[in-house]
Amino acid sequence: MTSTYQRIVLASRPQGQVAADNFRLETLAIPEISEGEVLIRNHFLSLDPYMRGRMEDAKSYAAPQAIDETMIGGTVGEVIASKNPRFAVGDKVLGMLGWTEVGVSDGVLMRKLDTTHIPLSAYLGAVGMPGLTAWYGLTQIMQPKSGETVVVSAASGAVGSVVGQLAKQMGCRVVGIAGGAEKCAYVVKELGFDACVDYKAGQLHADLTAATPDGIDAVFENVGGEIFDASLARMNPFGRIALCGMISGYNGEQISIKNARTFLTMRLTLRGFIVSEHMDLWPQGLQELGAQVASGKLKFRESVAEGIASAPDAFIGLLKGKNFGKQLVKLI
Repeated sequence: MTSTYQRIVLASRPQGQVAADNFRLETLAIPEISEGEVLIRNHFLSLDPYMRGRMEDAKSYAAPQAIDETMIGGTVGEVIASKNPRFAVGDKVLGMLGWTEVGVSDGVLMRKLDTTHIPLSAYLGAVGMPGLTAWYGLTQIMQPKSGETVVVSAASGAVGSVVGQLAKQMGCRVVGIAGGAEKCAYVVKELGFDACVDYKAGQLHADLTAATPDGIDAVFENVGGEIFDASLARMNPFGRIALCGMISGYNGEQISIKNARTFLTMRLTLRGFIVSEHMDLWPQGLQELGAQVASGKLKFRESVAEGIASAPDAFIGLLKGKNFGKQLVKLI
């Protein structure tokens, strides 16, 4: 093992769109661990839209990312040294060690992983926080019934792709919204959605109307803006909306809702949620998702950037919708 490792810290807060110079790559000496600690060599780093909000020094559901500290992020890797009786060298683990090749943990927020039937990387996607986000929003907020129409924005992404597949299993008509013909083809042909609207084709409202002839009963919203407005215009009475993200406004863009009156006229229920606030349901959700991935019933796709230095550009691409499926950085 080398005596040094690399990490990426937040060097400055973005002014509008995130830029590469908001980050800094550093080389540090491998740390010594104390009693109760473990040293982990990370294999994969998760990149997620929520990180954009953490980069702002603004009031939110969590503290902002500190300047000159390792960027926050979920990781999976292998224990390479341990002074904690709960973990042995060679254990595969999930943690929140951030944008770094190596990390130290006291083990409190770390979980052992079984990679016998589930790939290590999947614990950052379909069998991780994104999958749980999809599962929670669908089952606890949208609660669709067989025969209802469900719409999912960012349908080819790590969260949206799981929402749609689970909704199909519940007997729903599922319509995705994604950017580009290739993503829409994947959503329909590989994931089994009934239809997918390409918002980049320039006919969002007309295409969504054609794809939802009986209106929309439930929405999983990841994007906001015009895409959310298009869904609101098609909502049926007493529709339910799980508000997961508003990525269209993460760089400071103004988000307006032209069809806000439908909340009243259609008697809609909208609920925003943060999945980490519902840890009591994680064991159930992870068990269900893990079983489906292990059996091949739940499909997923990954975009993988190589090396820690590639993380900033991959993250910027994620915010612009360039990723296809779950965005990861391979560190080893």
